[in-house]
Order: sequence, then C-alpha cells, then structure tokens
Amino acid sequence: MAVLPIRIMGDPVLHAPATPVAEITDDIRRLIQDMYETMDAAPGVGLAAPQVGVGLRIFTYSYVDDDDEPWRGVIINPELWITPLDPGEPDPDDESEGCLSFPGERFPLRRSDRARVTGLDLDGQPVTIEVEGWRARILQHEFDHLDGVLYVDRLGDRDWRTAQKIARKQGWGTPGNSWMPGVDDLDA
Repeated sequence: MAVLPIRIMGDPVLHAPATPVAEITDDIRRLIQDMYETMDAAPGVGLAAPQVGVGLRIFTYSYVDDDDEPWRGVIINPELWITPLDPGEPDPDDESEGCLSFPGERFPLRRSDRARVTGLDLDGQPVTIEVEGWRARILQHEFDHLDGVLYVDRLGDRDWRTAQKIARKQGWGTPGNSWMPGVDDLDA
C-alpha cells in the first residue's frame, strides 16, 4: 500500500467525468487500498479516484459521528439519489465543507440532508447506502468528484469569487498541481 499525491483544482482529471470500472481486478483492489492509505494520511473523510489521478468511478469514505460510530467503505460505479434541497442560504457554522483537492479552505454549501447510493463493493457485490446528515454530505461530495465537479464549483457567487482568488494566489487552476499527505503541510 502507498500514499498517493492528491491532485489540486485545475488538474484535468478533476474536471472530467470518470469512467465506470469494467472489472474489479487486482490493480483496482490495490488502487482502493492506496486510496484508503491516502485518505487516512491526509486526513480526509472521503477520497475519489480522480483525486489521486485515476479517472475511474470509485470513492472511499471514512467518518466517525458524534456518537463515536465508525463508518467506512468503498463504492464502485455509484449511482446517487438525493432529497430536494431545503431552500435558503447555507449556515456557515453547520454546512461548511472542505476538499482535499482545494486544501486548507472551507466554504458553506447547501447539500441535501438525505442521500441514497447504490453501487458495488470491493467483491463486486451490490451495495446500497441510505444516510442522513454529514454522511449524506460526504456521499454527495465524493459523487460530485466522479462527475468532474469540485465543491467550489457549487458555491454561491461571493464564495466562488473568493475561491478563485485563493486558487490564483496559490498557483492552482492549472494542470500538474498536487500535494503529498504526510509530507506537505497544507492544512487540508
């Protein structure tokens, strides 16, 4: 297993739809193990294959909730269903999120409170996950990566402009930028 570099906003793999996994091979299993290692080293609560430069429809997730309940897994070729968004502006205290591909920043973003994902597990078996709250946010965020969408792409105008200024100041927004969990200190 290896920790992989995480691509930063501007890398083409982050801005293109990922390809479905045709077959779960030993290479796919190794990639998933490396994704877990990378997600844990970052540390993050989710990681999509495009974030490590692989344009495949895979994401991992890991979260411990307020009741100290762990939740960890992988979804291959996911499909996502969400409930309609509540109207209004996001609450900056309760609805802010960050991204390992836009490290060190957090912005408020309204997400659906409930999500359902279907796909395959590591053994190729069908899996369905139905969750609420932060777990639903995590699934939506990671699913977006598989469609070439970063959370900053979904921000309101003011926050989107701020994110663009940060990206320019950091030298992001162009191909080839990445950071290495455990080596680079980017406060992801």
